[in-house]
Amino acid sequence: MSFPVRAITLDLDDTVWPIAPVMVRAERVLADWLREHAPRTAERWPLPKMRELRDAVAAEHPHLAHDFTRQRLIALERMFEEAGDDVALAEPAFDAFFAARCEVEHYADSLEALDRMAAKLPLAALSNGNADLSRIGLMHVFRFQLGAREHGRAKPDASIFHAACERLGVAPGKVLHVGDDIEMDVLGAHRAGLRACWINRAGDDGVSRSWPRDDLRPDLEVPSLAALADWLDAHPDQRQGVA
Repeated sequence: MSFPVRAITLDLDDTVWPIAPVMVRAERVLADWLREHAPRTAERWPLPKMRELRDAVAAEHPHLAHDFTRQRLIALERMFEEAGDDVALAEPAFDAFFAARCEVEHYADSLEALDRMAAKLPLAALSNGNADLSRIGLMHVFRFQLGAREHGRAKPDASIFHAACERLGVAPGKVLHVGDDIEMDVLGAHRAGLRACWINRAGDDGVSRSWPRDDLRPDLEVPSLAALADWLDAHPDQRQGVA
């Protein structure tokens, strides 16, 4: 398949690093913080109940679907209030959680692949999550980071893709969006007029997912960021005209 690529927008969670172990660790850090600083809240809200509350807050506030930070703070404020602790503890509790949330462990191929891609094309991070690339230490390979919270709408809304393209100064049809999520990344990018690359990493069982639709497919499907960097190396004509 041949198409021009002048810039890349890149999802983060489950694309550059696996998110599940990050969240498990961050919630455990939060639980430890609560046991030390607000034991009544910790006793009232063990981890399973905290997760249930987080889901309930998300359901109660659909207008905050783009803002995981605010959702988490609302849940924390409710936890402290119901336990009879100071609601002001929500901010430092979130800080402890968020610090752990930014302690990610990259996929083995990610860092080298990002360096290779950034040497060829401008990269922009485009995520619904609230990871902070400066804290993580990856901001140097990206032109900018655009999160759903800052933009005000989440993927797959076309506006966040278009905002990234505008900041890159590249028409949507010449931007390749890269991500793991079929709806948020591949279909969202397609509807917004971008090219789409599906990162389809094999699971723990070594099996990759099957593409579920017959009406459209991603422009590219690769098993890793390293494979995408290899594809860019093998198709230098796709990048002609890059400043």
